[in-house]
Amino acid sequence: MGRRKSSNDAPINIDSDSEPEPGPESDLNFSISELYNDQLSKHRTCWMHVLAASKAQRWSLTQRETEEIKKISPCFLTCTPHRQRSMRSLKSKYANHVVARKTQKPDSKACAVPTRKLMLASRACRKKQKLDSEAFECYFENLWKSFSEDKKTSFTYLDCLWFSLYMKQTTKVKVLTWIKKKHIFSKKYVFVPIVCWNHWSLLILCHFGESVQSETQRPCMLLLDSLEMADPKRLEPNIRKFVVDIFREEGRPENLNLLKKIPLLVPKVPQQRNDEECGNFVLYFINLFMESAPPNFSMEGYPYFMKKSWFTFEGLDFFCQKLYSSAKSCP
Repeated sequence: MGRRKSSNDAPINIDSDSEPEPGPESDLNFSISELYNDQLSKHRTCWMHVLAASKAQRWSLTQRETEEIKKISPCFLTCTPHRQRSMRSLKSKYANHVVARKTQKPDSKACAVPTRKLMLASRACRKKQKLDSEAFECYFENLWKSFSEDKKTSFTYLDCLWFSLYMKQTTKVKVLTWIKKKHIFSKKYVFVPIVCWNHWSLLILCHFGESVQSETQRPCMLLLDSLEMADPKRLEPNIRKFVVDIFREEGRPENLNLLKKIPLLVPKVPQQRNDEECGNFVLYFINLFMESAPPNFSMEGYPYFMKKSWFTFEGLDFFCQKLYSSAKSCP
């Protein structure tokens, strides 16, 4: 995408070039929020943040460039009007009840009933809302801590925003540097949460340390998407570029044509019940995969346990309730 450059010919950056590069002592579980420390940090890669950053750097964007940024950098603030409408309808529902109570003799217990109902309804709305990147990261970190060290030996994960940041030319190189420090080729499974087009899905890299020419144990990828009707395969071109660049950054000798043939499998997993559950599904996919993944993933056993009957919705709801209650510090 073309850009209009200023006199100093500096590229548009959503993070300043003056930011220090992660050093060897940096925490590998690097929080992207450290890069974006302003009032919109909760929506760290949304188009509003990008435009605000470009304005701060005195850059001007064309209408076409702005629209392109909106497409690849959704803003989770779009969920807010829906919640506000929900609360307005709830207030309207109890308005007549409150007025009726005011015309009667004062009764503190009676007057408190609508307030309690509104509070409970509001809490339910917050729990059902689509997870933004900050909330997802917080819940995921708490989930990861719940696994035993022995269980985590074969697994690792990438930050929930690294894939979307990789898609931006200005942060692509940094992301590849961070991934290299995760030593993913020494792990059997790598979780890559993806948020794209305002939707969460889960990419799992399997046995990337094995030879792509092996006849017994070859690398493969799993893409778990709770919204099959949105066509998960639409991400494949970007995923394959992502994988090729990871191999190149690591200095691996694999032939490009062989890398392009690494299987990308999309199992028929349970589907979400509304348009706001995708983040919860990804967290639950991670939890169940950690519990059930075979020691060595083979195409012969695919899809293993990853079927439409993989889990029950009662189990999902119980998992979310437990996760929310154990992570009280999360948004």
